[in-house]
Amino acid sequence: MTIEVDRTAEPGSEGRGTSASRSAERRGWFVVWALVLVLVMNYADKIVTNIAGPAIMKDLGIGESRFGVIQASFFALFAVGGILGGWLMTRMRPWILLLVIMVIWSLSLLPMGWQVGFGTIVAMRVLLGFAEGPTTAIAMHIAHSWFPPEKRALPSSVVIAGANVGAVIGAPTLTWIVSDYSWHAAFIALAVAGAVVTLIWLVVGREGDEDAVRGHGGTGVLPRRVPLRKALTTGSVIGITVMFFAAYASTSLKVTWLKPYLEQGLGYGDKTAGNLTALPYLGGMIAVIAVGFASGAMTRRGVSSRLSRGVLGASLVIASGLLHLAWAPLDAGVPHMVLLVLSACMGSAGYGATFAAISDVAPVEQRGVVLSVITAVFSLGGFLAPLVLGGIVENAASKAAGYTTGFTLVGVALIIGGVVGLLLIDPERDAVKLAAVAAAAEK
Repeated sequence: MTIEVDRTAEPGSEGRGTSASRSAERRGWFVVWALVLVLVMNYADKIVTNIAGPAIMKDLGIGESRFGVIQASFFALFAVGGILGGWLMTRMRPWILLLVIMVIWSLSLLPMGWQVGFGTIVAMRVLLGFAEGPTTAIAMHIAHSWFPPEKRALPSSVVIAGANVGAVIGAPTLTWIVSDYSWHAAFIALAVAGAVVTLIWLVVGREGDEDAVRGHGGTGVLPRRVPLRKALTTGSVIGITVMFFAAYASTSLKVTWLKPYLEQGLGYGDKTAGNLTALPYLGGMIAVIAVGFASGAMTRRGVSSRLSRGVLGASLVIASGLLHLAWAPLDAGVPHMVLLVLSACMGSAGYGATFAAISDVAPVEQRGVVLSVITAVFSLGGFLAPLVLGGIVENAASKAAGYTTGFTLVGVALIIGGVVGLLLIDPERDAVKLAAVAAAAEK
């Protein structure tokens, strides 16, 4: 069934002054840029062990397998934190919840400013991952609350781009700190920066009232609430989750292993590897915003959410997987880095474009929970990928061969995840089904 949506006369628009709408949208963009800073810190906190990896392994006298445990430990309770965050979003103001989470981030980084052992690093990374679990879901929920459905793609992509900005800024900066000072100093710097961003969020952060005014989701027929099991088992939610699982596995390997791969697997020097680590994120940042703009333009022109967010995002993830297969076996050089960066661009852009589709299929009152559950499930890819890669590298005939095998497997996963998303993501179809479920419950 095809839904015809009137995107010019929106429910709830009566009585809203044009100037008031513009003012709310301007305030919404202030909040979005504050959320970008939040995601910058969120990602910088993730990549610090990637950047400091060789130094940490040398300092602690551990190999790739145990370092893989450190990297995977960040994701050990990530899913638990995500689900708990979704539950808490229904019981407290999301902007306040995000503020509390940011305080926990900074506190979890402080112990690494001194000499610590393997167990302490693992414990603090577990705590950090637990706190960061719901961050993206909360950030998206807050961003979407400021904008009407047809305008959410670009803010979504800008917020996601914050993660890439965190790596673009963080990779060379943290490399410099680790190289010229110590890996302990890098953690202290992040803790201080996190405290500053927390204060900014305290001043700027708030939710908007777009959902309260409109009372529906992105398709115009989406009910406010249905049985949660129904909301979580639509084809779109399943397709998004599977696709994001593969995309996040790829992202987590860049977060946790890219610098060690460039340094140990391909032979780049410490500072060169650190600087090159920023390139995929720089490209990803540009691609995410560009595709978000294109997706939003498609939606405003009447293109279905299935095409503008589902098909577009899934196609980019598939392209990322194909490029993975192309660059994984190559030796160091320009062709290798070009394909690696292009692959990262496609994956990030696909992830960003499709994120807005969640609001098109998640009932307004349950959006936070749906976002959190999706995030919790796909984050398992972030837990498994670094752990598996560490074992592959340590047991391979050479480090280069191990990395090639690991990244090739992720390329295959991206293609499979993208195909599943291509087949299942259809918000218009699923909104009609959920509306029917809500209507039947009212009889």
